[in-house]
Amino acid sequence: MGKFNRIGILTGGGDCPGLNSVIRAITKSAINKYDMEVVGFLDGFHGLVEGNYIHLDLKTISGIGYRGGTILGSSNRDDPFNYPSSKDGKEVMIDVSDRAISNLQDLGLDGLIVIGGDGSLHIADQLYEKGVAVVGVPKTIDNDLSATDVTFGFNTAVDTASEALDRLHTTAESHHRVMILEVMGRYAGWIALHAGISGGAHVILIPEIPYKIESIINQVKRRQWHDKKYSIIVVAEGAVALGGEMVVQKLVPQSHDPIRLGGIGNQLALQIEKLVKTETRVTVLGHLQRGGSPIPYDRVLSLRYGVAATEAMVAGQYGTMVSLQGPRIVTVPIKEAIKILKKVDPGSDMVAAARAVGISFGDEDQ
Repeated sequence: MGKFNRIGILTGGGDCPGLNSVIRAITKSAINKYDMEVVGFLDGFHGLVEGNYIHLDLKTISGIGYRGGTILGSSNRDDPFNYPSSKDGKEVMIDVSDRAISNLQDLGLDGLIVIGGDGSLHIADQLYEKGVAVVGVPKTIDNDLSATDVTFGFNTAVDTASEALDRLHTTAESHHRVMILEVMGRYAGWIALHAGISGGAHVILIPEIPYKIESIINQVKRRQWHDKKYSIIVVAEGAVALGGEMVVQKLVPQSHDPIRLGGIGNQLALQIEKLVKTETRVTVLGHLQRGGSPIPYDRVLSLRYGVAATEAMVAGQYGTMVSLQGPRIVTVPIKEAIKILKKVDPGSDMVAAARAVGISFGDEDQ
């Protein structure tokens, strides 16, 4: 391949712990090993379309590896292929991808590394099909990308949720309450499953296993019969009752994925209080799962992903995403990586192990 002189980076979608570590790894490896210049686009694809960017050098990235968030900013609304504009006083959506590509060319960039989830990677793949040299880095705390064993930020989110459950245990036991912790997980229940097991939850509710309120009530009552006067429930935001639908908080029309979930915890609390007559409190962990410093595992994984992305770019492996498979970082086509969501297998060993120690998934027969 020809010599690379300049590459660009952007972070798209929701933030998560480890983004800055990836930015640092890409920048350091590009500069130290290949003597490249690195440009960072601000606020995701918005910066690419509007031409807003900063130069990244060793001074700019110094000390950011352990920091949460992204120094570049991010956005989950500014899709260049469906970009908000104004016409006759009304907002319309237009394709400005040619403008984005023109900005890349004007800056003399030889390639673009996109750090994001399925939505951002879908946009990256579309840019690749229009001739842009693109490499993707998987980012989602939901851990629902099927082409990689794990995404950075997931383990930090699990750590945050597990600590919250540890704290809820003591207050629930003190006041004989049912405590519900609502965590992220729209279509996949990985955070709820891992945190629920590590945090000693008595009920885990995930999108992959529709629940019956009667089964949850039975678990709470069963604990009361055995003089266990409190219960801990962890529920993924996308969990659904058998025959029911996800609880939607609001819609964001300009977003790649406009549905915003939230409220399943409060819905469950009302049902439990009505049927068991036990005080039930809800904690919605929300963006606490996205914020804060990454744990050491995610710092290491982020660094490996960032360096691998630089290497993939130099090797001419365009249209691919770096992926952890077993002990190795490999590349896979972006198109294949985003085709299928990775969901919890209800028949998996992990679910079976949880059931074996008495954890309910809300689907048991009475």
